[in-house]
Formats: sequence, structure tokens, C-alpha cells
Amino acid sequence: MLNRVCIFCGSSTGVRPDYREAAETIAAHLAQRRIDIVFGGGCVGLMGVVADTALAHGGHVIGVIPSALVAREAAHRGLPDLRIVSSMHERKALMASLADAFIALPGGFGTLEEFCEVVTWTQLGIHRKPCGLLNVAGYYDPLVALFDRAVEDGFVRPENRGIVVTESDPEALIDRLSLQPVTAGSATIQPEEA
Repeated sequence: MLNRVCIFCGSSTGVRPDYREAAETIAAHLAQRRIDIVFGGGCVGLMGVVADTALAHGGHVIGVIPSALVAREAAHRGLPDLRIVSSMHERKALMASLADAFIALPGGFGTLEEFCEVVTWTQLGIHRKPCGLLNVAGYYDPLVALFDRAVEDGFVRPENRGIVVTESDPEALIDRLSLQPVTAGSATIQPEEA
């Protein structure tokens, strides 16, 4: 059962209205299910959309932002729980420790890096938390294809490929993450073959 989900997403809304709509939809569904949201703490872009929508639906939202980014990412001052930390490393560690699962919405380099890091942590057994991509308008098709190619070319084991759950429908993604058994992440899993 999920109590709290960490959402990684862009500090921009992107050029397609689908991205904003998906952020609103997933935030509303999480709030309605009484699943708290942990996110990057900004009031801009999809981050702001997620936070504002969840709050409007009575959800609980925790923002985590490094002090150096408070002005740059325009920290969301309307949050009842905004945690200002000293570094990006502390931000990611705190977000991961607070969450039961992770979802990446469309975003840029930061979103990709944060998502791939938590997937790696699951693979290495640092945590056993499900990881999902909300594939809005095919945004993550190239990344999913890369993950599949990594399996084909022997860089990712098939059982580890299963760590990443992909859905285009927000509610379906929440449902799958709620039921997702994490098969990777035990201490017996060996590093990928070189």
C-alpha cells in the first residue's frame, strides 16, 4: 500500500498542454486516494502544477528544496511542509527516504537523473520501492526503448528491467505501483555484467 509517492517532474510545463493535464490528473488522483506527495519544492512548471492541484484536492504535499535553489526554482511558499536542505544530495536522499514509490512525469535532465538514480538504488538493494514513468504523449518512448536496448545488449538484466513500470494513464500507473512487487533489490543481486 502506498502512503507517499515522490514525483519527479519539470520546472517547466513544456510545450504540450497534455503535460500540464497529466500533472493535474495524477496529483488529483493521489490526493483523492489520500496518498501524500513528495516533490522538489518549486512553485514553477509541472512541480507547481502538481503541488497546487494536490493542495486544491485536500492532499498533503511535502516540498524538498536546496537553499541554493530557493530563489531560482521559486520555492513554493504555500506548502504546509517545505523542507529546505543544504544540497542536492541531501534533497534526493530525503525525498527517497520519505517516499514509498517514485513517479517521473515529463521533465529535463534533473528529472531523468533523479528517476534513474532511484531505479539504480532499487537494483542495488538500497531500497525496495517501485518506480514508474508516466509516459504522457509518448514522451518517454525513447527512454523505454533505450532500457529495452540495454537488456538486448546485455547491460541490464531482464529482471532488473522490470523495476521500471510504464503507463500512459495516471490512474493505471498508481494502481500498478500500488501492487508492484519489487523483484530486484536484494543483496544477492549481482552487478550488471561489464
